[in-house]
Amino acid sequence: MTGSRIVALGHYQPPKVVTNDDLAAVLDTNDEWIRSRVGIRQRHIAQDETLVDLATEAAQKALAASGLTPAEIDLVVVATCTAFERSPNTACAVAARLGISTPAAYDINTVCSGFSYALATADHAIRAGAATRALVIGAEKMSDTIDWTDRSTAVIFADGAGAAVVEAQPEGAEPGIGPVLWGSEPEKSDAVTITGWQPVIAQQGQAVFRWATTKIAPLARQACERAGIEPSELKGFVAHQANLRIIDAIANKLGVTGAVIARDVVDSGNTSAASIPLAFSKLVERGELTTGDPVLLFGFGGGLAYAGQVVRCP
Repeated sequence: MTGSRIVALGHYQPPKVVTNDDLAAVLDTNDEWIRSRVGIRQRHIAQDETLVDLATEAAQKALAASGLTPAEIDLVVVATCTAFERSPNTACAVAARLGISTPAAYDINTVCSGFSYALATADHAIRAGAATRALVIGAEKMSDTIDWTDRSTAVIFADGAGAAVVEAQPEGAEPGIGPVLWGSEPEKSDAVTITGWQPVIAQQGQAVFRWATTKIAPLARQACERAGIEPSELKGFVAHQANLRIIDAIANKLGVTGAVIARDVVDSGNTSAASIPLAFSKLVERGELTTGDPVLLFGFGGGLAYAGQVVRCP
């Protein structure tokens, strides 16, 4: 195969919304403090829903938008860092819910860069002839890992899911998913951790901020170079929705002045591996991006791992 393309997107967020004022009622914080540091005004938190519920909802919407049937999907990949069940993995559980029979199915955990990693592995599988149509999902229930007494993390993280249907590109057509640029800085892996049998997320906020605002823009530029496109030619930029200040700093350094920049973090918080497909799906749903638009996806975070690629809008 010459490549693959995204043919449809879908997203889902739990109905419960937690505002900054809600958190200020139980934490030593306030709306101005939160907005000035991370840019978030509200986030969605799951109550009775599981990680599989979130992933399945987003996947159903993407599958419906694609016009494909479950029988036509032969690969399911889920990017998540909040799957506490060792077996079955989330991908198998979602496939069972959707009625997808005999797919290759696996989870991938590179935390906040997970969706770009998962999208790349699906693209590689299709290019190698090991799959024809894939369902790629980023889903997180970060609320399971939050210490609600820790204002440095409780105000940031949230729950949600986004999904993409990916299929082999028609012969002779330009690939709709560009080459991935991926890597990590393992020596800094203790900057973001979710550890223990009852895991709690912790992060060195200033260290992560400095790393993201100094290292990610040059790497994102390399992802554009691999796709043969200048940042100024991008129509959209969807970075991991970590922090509004980080997103704007990367966009400014990258020079994506004419692009639609995803700032979903304001209303959704940081949903780790779900943040890129969630924000991308919303931009498409609102008509802010159109078919064929070149869009840079770039994830970064725990690990410290990063990955990104230029894709064509479905």
